[in-house]
Amino acid sequence: MIHFVLLIVCAVAIYLSCEWFVNAVEWLGERLNVGKMAVGTILAAFGTALPESVVTLVAVTTGATAEAKNIGVGAAMGGPLALATVAYGVTGAMLLLKRRTERERTAALVAAGSRGPDLPASSAGDTEQALGTAKDMKRLAKDQKWFLPIFIVKVALGLVAFAFKPVLGLLFFAAYAVYFWREIRGGQDEDGEEEELEPLKFQPKAASPATWAVIAQTLVTLVVIFFASQLFVKQLDAIGPMIGLSASVTALLLSPIATELPEIMNAVIWVRQGKTKLALANISGAMMIQATVPSGLGLLFTRWHFDAALLWSGLITMAAIVYLLLTMRGHKLTPARLAVAAGFYVLFALGLIPILS
Repeated sequence: MIHFVLLIVCAVAIYLSCEWFVNAVEWLGERLNVGKMAVGTILAAFGTALPESVVTLVAVTTGATAEAKNIGVGAAMGGPLALATVAYGVTGAMLLLKRRTERERTAALVAAGSRGPDLPASSAGDTEQALGTAKDMKRLAKDQKWFLPIFIVKVALGLVAFAFKPVLGLLFFAAYAVYFWREIRGGQDEDGEEEELEPLKFQPKAASPATWAVIAQTLVTLVVIFFASQLFVKQLDAIGPMIGLSASVTALLLSPIATELPEIMNAVIWVRQGKTKLALANISGAMMIQATVPSGLGLLFTRWHFDAALLWSGLITMAAIVYLLLTMRGHKLTPARLAVAAGFYVLFALGLIPILS
């Protein structure tokens, strides 16, 4: 029972920490004078991707056996899978839920004979339009187009063996450096309305919080997210066998969701606040980190050889991204179609049955 209690406590701690983290990282972006989208793709993504990146680093550098090192390889593959399917799917579901709530609220106000001063006429359609502009589609598709070829190379290298393969890990670090520079520079050209930031949690009465408070809140919440995520994964590892799941199934099916929980929580929080662009940017930015940094570490310190289960996870990840790109073409990505991305994770789970048996 203690494992189930700790699981719930960790989930609550991660959610509350993420709420404080997104509050701090928006102020951090303002202090660093980076674009709004770069707050999601770079600053927030770096923080939320930290737990799984550290898992990969520790596993591949300190693992005493090949099996121990392969834990890092599994984490490097499981992260992008969970983000491309579950994280996007949860974001779509939250958008649908928000749209339904807004419509019910609008209907209630209309029935009462008044829209109310706090509900503009277009409010009920805002969620529908969140994924609707051509500029938003182009921006989101660009991140996926960066991710897909890098991920294809990443999977292909897991199927071959040659002497200088470890050196190629450096190219993955270089790829992320180029993406990082592009995001930071691109943010300077953003045109959009300046949104008023919520007061910093550490200084709720200050109209403009002190820089030290912004940095302190960012670092404290990152520490809590990191340790709560690690404890969450350990509880899943203990609970898996209790409910009849093998260690392999727990590692491939449940652990990736656990390690990507910060990104999922951030998406939930930002959608609830009406900041859908930041939610999607956080996921796409974290995917770029997962496609490059852990992969580079894995190539440098392991054989980077895939078994059937890892290959299956790679194929499902690529299929999910291709699906998203196809729906973005022609301005067709809606919250409902975004929610469908979670179905690819179900497909992955079903495919594991014959592979692991």
